[in-house]
Amino acid sequence: MTLFRKNLIDGEWVGEPGSRNINPSNTGDVVGEYASAGAEQARQAIAAAKAAFAAWSRSGPLARHAVLRKASDEITARKDEIGRSLAREEGKTLAEGIGETVRAAQIFDFFAGEALRLSGELVPSVRPGVGVEVTREAVGVVGIVTPWNFPIAIPAWKIAPALAHGNTIVFKPAELVPESAWTIVDILHRAGLPKGVLNLVMGKGSVVGQAMLDSPDLNAITFTGSVGTGKRVAAASVEHMRKFQLEMGGKNPLVVLDDADLAVAVDCALNGAFFSTGQRCTASSRLVVTDAIHDRFVEALKDRMGKLVVGDALDAKTQIGPVVDDSQLKQDEDYIALGRKEGADLAFGGERLDRETPGFYLQPALFTGASNTMRISREEIFGPVASVIRVKDYDEALAVANDTPFGLTSGICTSSLKHATHFKRNSEAGMVMVNLPTAGVDFHVPFGGRKGSSFGPREQGRYAAEFYTTVKTAYTFAG
Repeated sequence: MTLFRKNLIDGEWVGEPGSRNINPSNTGDVVGEYASAGAEQARQAIAAAKAAFAAWSRSGPLARHAVLRKASDEITARKDEIGRSLAREEGKTLAEGIGETVRAAQIFDFFAGEALRLSGELVPSVRPGVGVEVTREAVGVVGIVTPWNFPIAIPAWKIAPALAHGNTIVFKPAELVPESAWTIVDILHRAGLPKGVLNLVMGKGSVVGQAMLDSPDLNAITFTGSVGTGKRVAAASVEHMRKFQLEMGGKNPLVVLDDADLAVAVDCALNGAFFSTGQRCTASSRLVVTDAIHDRFVEALKDRMGKLVVGDALDAKTQIGPVVDDSQLKQDEDYIALGRKEGADLAFGGERLDRETPGFYLQPALFTGASNTMRISREEIFGPVASVIRVKDYDEALAVANDTPFGLTSGICTSSLKHATHFKRNSEAGMVMVNLPTAGVDFHVPFGGRKGSSFGPREQGRYAAEFYTTVKTAYTFAG
């Protein structure tokens, strides 16, 4: 029997079957059927969150801590089960699915602690006899819209701080990964959240997402996804004077200098460009390599790519899983064809692969002879496709790295302290890696970028308070 998951609105599971969740490693495998909310259900969820806000925002820190800690504990205890389900619906490898699940548990644990660390300031006034208190309060009803590529970690790093700081939530996950979203909501619901505090509205972005954008009762919205949709979120939010936070695309450079440790550089490129099937905004899609190491780097990287095992996400031997769905696979193939048309050399891969089960398998692709003006070097492909751009020296490498409309993350492989220090200071990105892959960040420190990659306060860590709270300054005259 196919499982059926409902939406959670005002503490009740509601809805009729509306969509099917397909395993990208085996298109004959149906993960489950899921309710698809309409605009009216979205409005009901917003109303429920609004009604629940007063009590939840004034609840004690121990109540919030208890819910978040219970969620963390259950996710940890079920990490293998949840990680396997995540890999089955999204297509990342079993190891990556379990790793992401553990990260979600760590995020909930961190913000359970933050709920007990809420603080303010008591400062003297410039006027005699007056006291000043500076405190943070919950923003209100927060809309959360998440993508399919990290189906449990990204919801966790939005939901956990929202709850820790006393907000109520309307959560709309990506249609491709409803099981992970449903699981995290179910866990939180059973952990003791009062009705209406967390509402799940699975459904189409054009319907549910639009109803959220149109609502004057949504006080803030946090969105991770495409640049185009992010701009729509921004425009609609300005119309309602609501707070908004956007995490969008990336075209991240990994600079490899002549003095780099070749093995380290190849490891960084392989991991950053192709793991998670390249489907992450932090992927190293531009490999900016200086002359003297270029040929050795390319040959070593091709050799490693040839040994990658591409297959079913649930097979423990698999290192690269399938692309998430047919439309994403076609987009990847279109960009590979475009790269060849633009004059880049397809040095490795780029072919569809057949496996025992029907799925969206693509051999990771590497272009050489690319320039930074090509579309494959300017636009986010969001697949296992990387381009090598040859440069003469560090100065040109830095200029090429910064010549992008995006600014999420960047990396450099070098043994030079001088160049590493200069790059950290002068790279136009929100996150910089030295001798590390551009993908792979810690949960307790800020996440976010510049330019077309991000807008608004940073996510994760203590910096999350900037978005999920508003500051109040109170004055008291003692008489």
